[in-house]
Amino acid sequence: MRTVDVLVVGAGLAGLRTARLLAERELEVLVVDRRRSLSTGIRTTGIFVRRTLDDFELPDHLLGPGIRDVLLYPPSRRAPIRLTSDRDEYRVADMAAVYEHAHRAAESAGAQVLLGVRYVGASMGLVRFSGAEPVRARFIVGADGARSHVARDLGLDVNRRFLVGAEIVHPVASGTTTPVFHCVLDPRVAPGYLGWVIDDGRHAHVGVAGYPGAMRTGIRHLLDAFAADAPGRAVPTGPVERRGGPIPVGGVLRRLACPAGLLVGDAAGAVSPLTAGGLDPCLRMSELAAALAARYLRTGDQRILRQYDGKALRIRFRGRLLLRRVFAGIRSPAAAEAAVTVLRGRAGRALAARVLFGDGSFPDVGSRLADPAIDRPCQ
Repeated sequence: MRTVDVLVVGAGLAGLRTARLLAERELEVLVVDRRRSLSTGIRTTGIFVRRTLDDFELPDHLLGPGIRDVLLYPPSRRAPIRLTSDRDEYRVADMAAVYEHAHRAAESAGAQVLLGVRYVGASMGLVRFSGAEPVRARFIVGADGARSHVARDLGLDVNRRFLVGAEIVHPVASGTTTPVFHCVLDPRVAPGYLGWVIDDGRHAHVGVAGYPGAMRTGIRHLLDAFAADAPGRAVPTGPVERRGGPIPVGGVLRRLACPAGLLVGDAAGAVSPLTAGGLDPCLRMSELAAALAARYLRTGDQRILRQYDGKALRIRFRGRLLLRRVFAGIRSPAAAEAAVTVLRGRAGRALAARVLFGDGSFPDVGSRLADPAIDRPCQ
């Protein structure tokens, strides 16, 4: 039976990046994903924020034009608040191409990626699949999404608080609009979150997200109703794609690692509780996860895994978790109109700009990576 150093379950951005970083440290890495193509089953809008673009090297040709303007609408859609940055704050990626780029990078580093292979379960280092022979893995990385099966098998924490989101994506006539991010606060279509339209002049993303228990008519119906008159919606010039899935918003989980493995990405709850953005957290936590896992596998010292501590990361989320509870409590159009009215004032605009344009959406793990002991070779 084949034995690998690390098995990564899930070939999303978090899984592929972690696999690449581990393979670069000369570990034998196997990645499995149940999808037969990484261009299917996409569950993210693909919005990269400025902080991510500043700190990570992303292929520029896979990113759309920069977006500096955000329009925040009340349920009535009248008199939106315009917030404008003097820098490009958002760029929307071609996520199918981003996944393929990450796939090639992982394989170039030495990782093996098997698609069309479904993780069935793991016990005592033996991992079973549907679509491939079992393997023995010294360590398992759970990058298998918000409802992680790996987390349950390893006895780690699991996500319990979710939004559910859905969107349609289609090309638009090039150069006909200035890139704008439209956000609609309307609990009738997005209870506890937002409806959005992102038009970067190449593609339009039209979506809604909210608490599933409050979506009485179902998210697909709500999305179609919102898209029918969504502000800033451009006419499709090509095929319309649908995306959707659960979004964990309970903050980073507390228990993320054990001697048998650890969690990254949505499986770790690495999503901003307020904005529901997960691409920046997945890149940052993947770096820390790979560094600590490699050190642990070289030394066998379980104390190293204590540095992958969700409790410490959650401290930075206290304000965002409080705002998430406030956001969740806006359940009527009148309350939403009142909330937007508050945001029209100087203090409200400053708060909105800090949330939308600020650098504090996810804790920085750089200080931990700066510890020379993490990547020091064994003596």
